[in-house]
Amino acid sequence: MTPRGCARLSVAATVTAAGALAYAETALPAQVLLSHYALVPGGLAPVIAGMLALAGACVWLAYGLAVTDPVRTAATRVLLLAGAAGLVLSAIFPTDPSGSHLDTVSGEIHRWAAAVVFTSLPVAGWMLARGRTGTPGWNAVRALSVAAGVTLAVYLAAHPASFTSSFVNGGAYYGLLERAVVVADMALIVAMAVTMAGATARLRPAAATESAVRTSETEQQRLAA
Repeated sequence: MTPRGCARLSVAATVTAAGALAYAETALPAQVLLSHYALVPGGLAPVIAGMLALAGACVWLAYGLAVTDPVRTAATRVLLLAGAAGLVLSAIFPTDPSGSHLDTVSGEIHRWAAAVVFTSLPVAGWMLARGRTGTPGWNAVRALSVAAGVTLAVYLAAHPASFTSSFVNGGAYYGLLERAVVVADMALIVAMAVTMAGATARLRPAAATESAVRTSETEQQRLAA
């Protein structure tokens, strides 16, 4: 599989996840958090499909990066695979019902897995773009990484479990912030995939030129001998 093919699969999987999210938001009774849609009739399938599709997007992106630049992208690939694992665990272990005072094992696993996803993806984007030239693609990856990280920080401050929630009236809008984090992470995955594919396309002519130069030098040395 070529890096461009991996990028296409990553983008397609992210679009599939976005479609599952859109379906839940429009066709099912409104829920505070996205994971709560899995607890209403007809909501389990789209939630699981969306999480697994996004996990697949992370895996395909990591594979493409391994082919494109295995040395510089090692940390990014580890973070992407951690995010994929968190998404799979979130799909397997449902969250606790909204307003429930019960902390089940499944709910705890879901919450910690979601925490891994929300933190690993922005850091993965930042690590990937760090030190890269200021092209529009890499600038977009950097900007989306910062946006996802800042949105996550605000979401955590507004979450009812946070001691700062009462100061900012977070209970009124923390569900909207969670959706903003998810959308930012999806956009970041797409940006990383597209930029990776573009970087690969730019490297091919340079590699071909370098190969031609080496061939020419070898031929000149042979003739001189």
